[in-house]
Amino acid sequence: MQSRTAACCCGQLRVEVRGEPGAVGLCHCFACQRRTGSVFAALAAFPPPYKVFGKATEYVRTGDQGARFRFRFCPVCGTTLFHTEEGCEDSGVAVAVGAFADPAFPPPQESVYDCRRHPWVQLPPGTTTYEKDPD
Repeated sequence: MQSRTAACCCGQLRVEVRGEPGAVGLCHCFACQRRTGSVFAALAAFPPPYKVFGKATEYVRTGDQGARFRFRFCPVCGTTLFHTEEGCEDSGVAVAVGAFADPAFPPPQESVYDCRRHPWVQLPPGTTTYEKDPD
């Protein structure tokens, strides 16, 4: 089974996942825009097991529907690398796609909070869009 490693900018924090992502998606909510400093977050979900190397600082944010997400970022360079949903840690991890530094990474299948997507952002053909979070 193939393994992939995502790393922060300075390399201090890394997460290793195995296999193909269960889902790849984009989130255009304002919280993700602020968190990433970009106009959307690109995330890939992987099932367990996964391994974390290095030290992370954590930030917990409550989503619009009440779920709490624990974001891990590098305390040295500030890169947001991955997150889990509280109470669902055993179901997997969501990793920032850009942290894999792999232009051949699979494209997103879903895009959430399309109501907040910048109009100049073009989605890949066939991407399923949701006005808000479908969960």
